[in-house]
Amino acid sequence: MPSSDENAPTPADFTATAPGPAPDGTAGEEVEAEVARQQTLLEQLGGFSGLIYSTLPVLVFVPVNTLAGLTAAIWGSLGVAAAILIWRLVQRDPVQPAISGFIGVGICAFIAYRMGEAKGFFLFGIYTSLIYGGVFLASILLRWPLVGVIWGVLNGHGTDWRADRRVVRLYDVATLAWVLVFGSRYLVQSHFYDTDHTGWLAIARIAMGWPLTAVALAVTVWAVRRAGHLPVGREAKADTDSP
Repeated sequence: MPSSDENAPTPADFTATAPGPAPDGTAGEEVEAEVARQQTLLEQLGGFSGLIYSTLPVLVFVPVNTLAGLTAAIWGSLGVAAAILIWRLVQRDPVQPAISGFIGVGICAFIAYRMGEAKGFFLFGIYTSLIYGGVFLASILLRWPLVGVIWGVLNGHGTDWRADRRVVRLYDVATLAWVLVFGSRYLVQSHFYDTDHTGWLAIARIAMGWPLTAVALAVTVWAVRRAGHLPVGREAKADTDSP
């Protein structure tokens, strides 16, 4: 579904078409359909490079803060985020992740500046994880798993999937994967925050950022495949092509 935590993708970022069974046709058509279905959520979010770029402001912030102080660290992280945005514009890569990342770094930098402490740079991400985790958990308890809701809205299925208990369970599992990601981020990083271990906090932010996001995305794609949900337009084409 803001990796610094505030920049990590969530199911709300789903814009790719859902994978599903290939329509009948020639071998070439099947290959083409399979390639189209492999347009992953990761690619929509800027690919591996986008996920790696999201860690650079943190990698700059901590050592610069140690060597030159908080003010230099704030400007250094903002400069890196701005450079990433400009680079993606020049390369004509998807810029939405870079824009979101720049805004997120700006918020983190402002909090650190107002607090006068380096650990304040990580506070926004910590509480963002708590809020996301709580919302996703509540959606499971209310029997409206957010992964299914978001996927249904963006891919034209609405809420018809809720009539199928098997599909609801699949989306429960996918949503729970995101709950575990957000919950673990909050628990681990809040511990380092409370104990003033800024260096370990930065390591945890990076280690629990895009790697855990990749795991949650994998579970999400698995659930969508098992649910068999094609976008409405592709389903209609598949029905038309079927004998």
